Amino acid sequence: MPPKSLPKGRKYDCGYVKRKKKIRLEKLTQSQSGAIEKFIIKEPQNVENIDADIVDVQTVDIENAENVNNNIDVENVVDDNESVDVENENVDDDNEIVRAENVDVNDIGYDIFDPTIWDSLDSRMRDLLVTKGPKRDCSIVKGPKDKFSRRFLANWYTRVLPNGETCDRDWLVYSKELDRVFCFCCKVFKRGITIGQLVNEGFSDWIHVNQRLKEHETCMEHVKNMTTWYELRQKKNLAFRGHNEKLYQNSNGNFLGLIEMVAEFDPIIQEHVRRITDDNLHVHYLGHRIQNELILLLASEIKNEIIRKIKQTKYFSVILDCTPDVSHQEQMSLIIRYVNVSSNRIEESFLGFLNVDDTTGQGLFDVLQDELKKLDLDLFDVRGQGYDNGSNMKGKHQGVQKRFLDINPRAFYTPCGCHSLNLVLCDMANSCRKAKEFFGVVQRIYTIFANSTKRWQILKDNVKGWTPKSLSSTRWESHIDSVKAIRLQMSDFREALLEVSENDSDSKIESEAKSLATNELGDFKFLVAIVIWYEILFAINTVSKLLQSSDMLIDFAMEKIKGLISFFEEYRETGFKNALNYATEIALELNIDPVFSQKRKIQRKRQFDENLSTASVELSEEESFRVNYFLYLVDQAVVSLKTRFEQYQQYESIFGFLFSSQNLQLLDDATLNSCCSNLEERLKHNEQFDVVGKELCVELRLLRNMLPGGKMGPIDILKFLKGMNCFPNTIIAYRILLTIPVTVASAERSFSKLKLLKSYLRSTMLQERLNGLALIAIENNLLDDIQYEDLIDEFASKNAARMSRFK
Repeated sequence: MPPKSLPKGRKYDCGYVKRKKKIRLEKLTQSQSGAIEKFIIKEPQNVENIDADIVDVQTVDIENAENVNNNIDVENVVDDNESVDVENENVDDDNEIVRAENVDVNDIGYDIFDPTIWDSLDSRMRDLLVTKGPKRDCSIVKGPKDKFSRRFLANWYTRVLPNGETCDRDWLVYSKELDRVFCFCCKVFKRGITIGQLVNEGFSDWIHVNQRLKEHETCMEHVKNMTTWYELRQKKNLAFRGHNEKLYQNSNGNFLGLIEMVAEFDPIIQEHVRRITDDNLHVHYLGHRIQNELILLLASEIKNEIIRKIKQTKYFSVILDCTPDVSHQEQMSLIIRYVNVSSNRIEESFLGFLNVDDTTGQGLFDVLQDELKKLDLDLFDVRGQGYDNGSNMKGKHQGVQKRFLDINPRAFYTPCGCHSLNLVLCDMANSCRKAKEFFGVVQRIYTIFANSTKRWQILKDNVKGWTPKSLSSTRWESHIDSVKAIRLQMSDFREALLEVSENDSDSKIESEAKSLATNELGDFKFLVAIVIWYEILFAINTVSKLLQSSDMLIDFAMEKIKGLISFFEEYRETGFKNALNYATEIALELNIDPVFSQKRKIQRKRQFDENLSTASVELSEEESFRVNYFLYLVDQAVVSLKTRFEQYQQYESIFGFLFSSQNLQLLDDATLNSCCSNLEERLKHNEQFDVVGKELCVELRLLRNMLPGGKMGPIDILKFLKGMNCFPNTIIAYRILLTIPVTVASAERSFSKLKLLKSYLRSTMLQERLNGLALIAIENNLLDDIQYEDLIDEFASKNAARMSRFK
C-alpha cells in the first residue's frame, strides 16, 4: 500500500506511487478503448462486398489497438459532424423513447433488422432496434447447404438445459442473405474491438456451431450485454422523471437511466457520475429543475426556428382543435400551415397547447389572438382558417371564424374535410328508421361479446380474422371496422352467436344471442343492408384517409369529393342490383332463402266518401326496400356532400385558374384578365393588396408559354418558379393557394402526444413543461438542425457559477 501522506520534506510522490498511478491509468484507458465508437455514425457496409471486408480477428494485435495515449483529448477525437451530443440524448430521452415506440419501421427506408448495418446505426435507430428487438423469420427451418453439406437449423434457436428444460435464445439472429448467425445484444452493445465471429462478421461454421453457441452464451461479456438489453427494455415504460432522483436506484426515470447507460461508455460522464455517487460533487446538474430548464431551452429553439420560417414566407393559416386532457382542462392545439420558401414544401407545424377556460367563440378567439401576439405573428397575414364543425368554431354569427373574418376578411375559412365526411355519414344513418336499426344490431353484436371475457373467447375461437369495434358517433372509422368484420365473416359470427346461446348460463344473453343469430343475421334484408353499408363506408373512408395528409392541396381535395359524388350517382343506378347478387351468395353459404320476407298486409277500412276507382300503389318487398332504404341513403349522401362542401366551390371560383397548368393553357386572355381581377379583389383589404391583377395577368401569360408540357399542379409550378424574380405576383398567389388548409388532422395527431405526455401518473404537469415536451416530441425533425453549442452557452450564462464552471 502506498503511504497515505507524503513524508516530511518531500514535495512529490515517490517512484513506486507514480508507477502505481501509471498502471491504474493504463488499465482505465484499455477498458475504455473503442468506447467512443458508440457515438460515431459509420457508413453502412456493402452487403455484396462483405466477404472482402471481413477482418480476421485472430490476427489483430489487441495490445497495439489498445495502446492509447493517456493524454488524449476526447473532445478532439470525434468530428463535430459525426459526434452525438450527449446532453441532447439525456435531455431528449423521453421524446426518443416515445418516438421509437411509435416509428413505423416500414417508413425508414432501410431494414434496421439487417445485422450488416447495426454498426452504422445512429442513436435514434439503435433505440428503435432495442425497443423492437431482433426480427426472426420463423419460416426458415433449414438454410442452404455449404460445401461440407452442412447448413443452418432452426433448432439452434432453442437451448436445451441439463435437466431437459428448454429456453429460447432470443439473442440469436440468422441472416438469410449472408447465411450466418449473429448475437444481437453483443453486436449492438459491443465496446470497441471484440473477438468472435458472432459479434462481427457472423458465424457460419455449422460443424462446430453448437459448441460455439454454448461457449458464447456463458461468457461474461455476453451476460453483461444481455443484462443491459433487458434493463433498457424494462425502462421504456418509465417516465422522464421517476419516483426518486438518485442514480443507480429503481424507478429513477429515463433521464437518469440513460445517464447511467452513457456512463458505461463515455469516460467523461463516467467520472462525473463517480464524483456524484462518492459525494465529491454536490452541484451535478441532473436535478428536475435542470431537466426542465434544458427542455425549455430545446423547445424554445424549435419554436424560434418555426417562427423564423413562418415570417420568411409571410402568409400562413391557423388550424385549431380542442380536447380535454387527463386533468379535465381544455387544451387547444395550435397548428400553423405555411409554405417553406427554401424547399417550396407545405408544412404544418405545431406551436403548443393553449389552456382555455372559456370555450365560446369569443373566448377561443381571444386566446388565439393573444398567442399570435406573443409569437410576434401578424394577425393580418393569416390567409386561412381550419377548424372542426363545432358551432363555437364555424358559427356564422358568433364562431371563431366569423370573429376572425370581421378583423381580417382575407382569412378564408375551411371546415375540416374529414369532419364533414363524418357528418355526411351521420346524415345518412339518420335519414331513415331502418338505417338506425341496422347500426343498432351491429352494436348489439359487439356488446354481447365485449361484456364478458368468456364470450369474447368464444368469438376469438370462431372468428380468426377481424373483430368488431364499438361504434362511435364522432369516429366513423369504427363503423367500417365493425361492418367489415361482420360482412366478410358472416358465417363465423353466426356460429359464435349460436355457441353463446347454447352455453351461456344467463337466460337473457342466451335469448338475445339466439335472436341475433336467427332473426338478424338470418334475415336476407340484413344481408343486403350490410353489403350496401360496407361499400358506402369503404368509399368514404378511402377519401377520408387521403384528406388527412399534412400536405393535402385544396384542388386535390375538390377532385376527390367530386369523384365521391360521381361514385354515389353511379351507385344509385347499379349498386342495388350488385348488392343483391353479393347478398345472395352469402345467403346460400348460410343456408338462408335469398328472398325478402313478406309482411302481413293490413286491411284498411275504406271511408264512405272515398273514391273506389283510385288504384292503390303496392310495391313488392324488394322494390320497397330499394325505394325506402337504398335510395334514401344514396340521395342523402349526394345532397350532404354538395351542401357540406359548398365552400370548395367558392375556392374554385377564386383560385380555379391556378389549379393546374392545363387550366392556364385553356383560358383566353379576356377570361384570364377577369380571373386575375377577381383574385385581386378577394385579396384586398383596406387599400392593401396581396397581388396586382394586371401585373398577375401579364406574368401568367408569359408563364404559360414557358411551362413544359404535361400537367403540372400548384406545387410543381411553384418549384418551377423558384429563383425567378420576374414573377412576384404569381409566386404570392400560389403561396396563398397552398396555404389554405383542408383538414385539422395535424391537430388531432397532436392529441396523441398529449395523452402520452400528460398521463394519469403525470396529471399535475405544468403547462410550460407540457408544451416543451410536446414541441420536442412532435417537431423532433428540427432537433438535427439545432446548434447545441449555442444552447450550452445560453444555459451557462444563466448565472455566474455556471459561467465559471463551463469555461
